[in-house]
Amino acid sequence: MAVDWHRIWQGHRRSGAIALVLLVVLFIGLVIVINYGLRGMRVDLTENRLYTLAPGTRNILRSLDEPINLYFYFTRQAAEQAPYIKTYANRVRELLEELAARSNGKIRLQVIDPEPFSEAQDRADEFGLTAVPLGASGESLYFGLAGTNSTDGRAVIDFFQPEKEEFLEYDLAKLIVELARPKKPVIGLLSTLPMGADFNQATGQMRDPWVVMQQLEQLFTVRMLTPEMTSIDKDIDVLMLVHPKALSQAALYAIDQFVLRGGRALVFVDPQAESDPAGGQQPGNPFGNMGGDRSSSLGPLFTAWGVEFNPRQVVGDLQYALTVNTRTGEPARHIAFIGFDKAAFNAKDVITAALGSINAATVGSLTFKGASGLSFEPLLQSSAEAGVLPVERFAFLADPASLRDGFRPTGERYVIAARLSGKLRTAFPNGNPATSASAPPSADTVALKESAQPANLVIVADTDILTDNLWVRNQSFFGQRFATAWANNGDFVFNAIDNLTGNGDLISIRGRASFVRPFQRVDALRRDAEDRFRAKEQELQQQLRDTEQKLTELQSRRSDQSSLILTPEQEKELTRFQDEKVRVRRELREVRHGLDQEIERLGTVLKVLNIALVPVLILIAALVTFVWRRRRRTAGAVGVAR
Repeated sequence: MAVDWHRIWQGHRRSGAIALVLLVVLFIGLVIVINYGLRGMRVDLTENRLYTLAPGTRNILRSLDEPINLYFYFTRQAAEQAPYIKTYANRVRELLEELAARSNGKIRLQVIDPEPFSEAQDRADEFGLTAVPLGASGESLYFGLAGTNSTDGRAVIDFFQPEKEEFLEYDLAKLIVELARPKKPVIGLLSTLPMGADFNQATGQMRDPWVVMQQLEQLFTVRMLTPEMTSIDKDIDVLMLVHPKALSQAALYAIDQFVLRGGRALVFVDPQAESDPAGGQQPGNPFGNMGGDRSSSLGPLFTAWGVEFNPRQVVGDLQYALTVNTRTGEPARHIAFIGFDKAAFNAKDVITAALGSINAATVGSLTFKGASGLSFEPLLQSSAEAGVLPVERFAFLADPASLRDGFRPTGERYVIAARLSGKLRTAFPNGNPATSASAPPSADTVALKESAQPANLVIVADTDILTDNLWVRNQSFFGQRFATAWANNGDFVFNAIDNLTGNGDLISIRGRASFVRPFQRVDALRRDAEDRFRAKEQELQQQLRDTEQKLTELQSRRSDQSSLILTPEQEKELTRFQDEKVRVRRELREVRHGLDQEIERLGTVLKVLNIALVPVLILIAALVTFVWRRRRRTAGAVGVAR
């Protein structure tokens, strides 16, 4: 029986045309369904799910009791001159729409284009939004958000900086929280460091407050306390102690009784506070102080709580050491300036679980020797390549690299920050030391001997973690100055306060702010090369000292000691040293060159993997798929022919 191949071919062509038409219709239908039915849905493939609403954001939206009105102001025409702002505005609008969609109608969003000389522009000015002039015409660009609640409360983001995109979700959630919870927690702050606005005698100008201080005043009601205090108000939600230096017995007793009443506390102590003006240097100077005492501690309170803190010891860390600029302009690794990565954090505690990096300087360490009924939970720890240095080594420190001389890691991971919880005992069993023994205590001043309820404290053995230079970078955007964080120092502080006040919703949002990915392999190569470089450098210096001593001995044995002419022995010794000096310096250059070659080789491997290997794998997968489909069609045709 003859096979009509022409009829089979025509049938295949008609079937193929019908299938093509159906595919086109199906594609158009899918596009319509996706655009309208699945609008706003995304697949987040990033490692830390950076583009998915955080659990804290969803909790905030679910907890809204009253409607909140959000007004998104964006001048479209002016933004035509700045395409990157226009792109970012779409991102802001989409996130606002997603927040409104997930709020069960509690968030009412209005997108407003404030055209020049319009009522919308007047309204934007009334809210206090920033108008940025663009172009030669000076056309104003509004790109901000205003919000109101049912009690006439207001909150604004005056301008969305594209450089702060990673903080976008947190900023929006914080604004919603401010409107939904108008009563802010009260923070009692005692600080002996210049955290607030101050007059800078060196420049003759006012010094801006630390960014931590600015954010504290935005998020909470801050009540300043003094070292001379004798009591702490009961309406304070969290007591924040920063560098409690040389406090009186009355102040220590007030802290003791506040904690025993069930008060929550966040404590920052330091063996060597770089921002302490006691030594007369500028904050953040990595080269030591002028000899003043820069330590702080809570002495008897720590003893009663079972916490040991030595204010005469500083932790050095070879693995986490940061690179600083020396006085000679050459960069050097400072083992007491520490950059902690994710491996240093407690992944099980809500305060630190989502953090990525924290920078600190001349930190101390905490150990626990308390009763078994207490809980001491480390939050931040050094690496195993750490050890301790006496604080005296930081007086008149000229070269940070010299701290590595004689430094030996102990293999111990030192606790830099910890959470202490449980029932505590008083540090003043005999009562208030400032009260006369003959005076009977009143009902309001009865001394507590132990905790009325379990205490919850966070203790940090460093104060420099709060200074701007270790975690924020000041930038200018269209004439507006703002601070951009490059580490999670601020997130750690406010996560701790939110947790102590019982508000954990913002914690999971703050922890998403860091996009930093450290080059761990490169850092390890650099550490190894610097160890070799330092050893060679010390070898050269030792040979120089030996040669000078040898020359001195030769000179002392001469009878004509006033002569300046070198003897043959001296010339020989000097020549030998110069040859050794050239050899050691050549080896130093080889160490540096070897480091550069290893880093370049690693970079080349990464480029090959990213640029060549991935496309080759995709091409191989495409070829395998093509061959498989072709064999399948061939097998089908053979089956029809049979």
